[in-house]
Amino acid sequence: MQQQLQEEKLIFYSVIRWILLATLVGVLAGLFTTFFLKILEWGGGIPNEFPWYYWTLPLVFVFNIALVKYIAPDAAGHGTEKVIQAVHQQSGKIKAAVIPIKLVATILTIFAGGSGGREGPSAQMGAGIASLTADLFKFSDADRKKLVICGISAGFAAIFGTPIAGAIFGIEVLFVGMMLYDVLLPSFIAGMAAFQVTQLFGVVHFHQEIHFVPTLDQWFMLEVILSGLIFGLVALLMIEILNRTHAFAHQLKIWEPLKGIIGGGAILILALLLGKQTLGLGTDVIKQALSGTMIVWYAFLVKIAVTALTLSFGGSGGVVTPLFFIGATAGALFGHLIGADVATFAVIGFIAVLGGATNAPIAVSIMALEMFGSQLAPYAAVACIISYLITGNRSVYPTQILAMKKAEFLDVELGKTLEELENKFDDKNLIDSNDHKK
Repeated sequence: MQQQLQEEKLIFYSVIRWILLATLVGVLAGLFTTFFLKILEWGGGIPNEFPWYYWTLPLVFVFNIALVKYIAPDAAGHGTEKVIQAVHQQSGKIKAAVIPIKLVATILTIFAGGSGGREGPSAQMGAGIASLTADLFKFSDADRKKLVICGISAGFAAIFGTPIAGAIFGIEVLFVGMMLYDVLLPSFIAGMAAFQVTQLFGVVHFHQEIHFVPTLDQWFMLEVILSGLIFGLVALLMIEILNRTHAFAHQLKIWEPLKGIIGGGAILILALLLGKQTLGLGTDVIKQALSGTMIVWYAFLVKIAVTALTLSFGGSGGVVTPLFFIGATAGALFGHLIGADVATFAVIGFIAVLGGATNAPIAVSIMALEMFGSQLAPYAAVACIISYLITGNRSVYPTQILAMKKAEFLDVELGKTLEELENKFDDKNLIDSNDHKK
């Protein structure tokens, strides 16, 4: 009996401790995210006031490369991936300089027309704040990792106004096929706190209730399943192009600032030839697709290219908002091609491409519920899970650790990062190719 009481006291102490710590991280992450969103809102009129704004893109990339290289190298690329890497390889240790540098580099990238998202910087800033908090209180490595995961959840919840999805995203995105239940409570607390702070300061999040009446057409569920397969392939295309473009940029042995000029110049050419709709966040195009407006059929392909160039050649930002754009426009095209409701499949594509590309189908399915309501969410979840399976052992976050096989007959080693598995697969193909030549 005495031992039982002792256990309950320890559990009570742990619960109270993590509620307080998670609240602190959530509030701080919410404040930083609010500041970030207010700046982006203020700069939203730049394309109208300065139609030539995207001509500054190469110079912004050059500036970002110098800024990141000499002050905070960990602020390069898209932020969530860097946080995942920090959790797995650095016990959650994130340098303080990452927070302001990531903020500045991302704002400049988006204002100049680069295709970067908002969640990466928000998650990285939230995680950075959590890491600093852990250092301040001299926490153990294990506790620092837990607090940094809370920072991811808080950043995601605050940026999209989805506290439940944000909490689940933080504990799901680190591994493929496993969630960290020991961080479940603090992740929820941090996500709710960050979301409430943004609400307190008047941040308006995009939520669009979809009044969908489930059809009695026996083909609809088959259309949803088919869309999941297609959106999985779209997510896979995004992953492959992003990773290969990043590898190409890394292998390009030239003066670093010149890479910014090359990447920015390539985006300028695409904008001049194919239009400016894929530049920046692209939220107007996303809203048009979700409202049923048909976008040019190749928009999602151009967005993939522009995003890969941005994040590989000096731009900064996240990858989720570009995935929203890619999914919504690909979904609109799919709906148009099969003669179905364009808005319905734009929503399903919005969710399914994100779930497949990030390997976070549970969090993203909940996001469908929080952003679009309960009527269409179950169908979007089905497509999302199919898309997640189709992408296999690939992700826009290559340092995710594989914790389960997506098919029982796959010969893969669990406990490895997706990047390690990909390199091992490439090495095996190279050896097989050399043996065949002999």
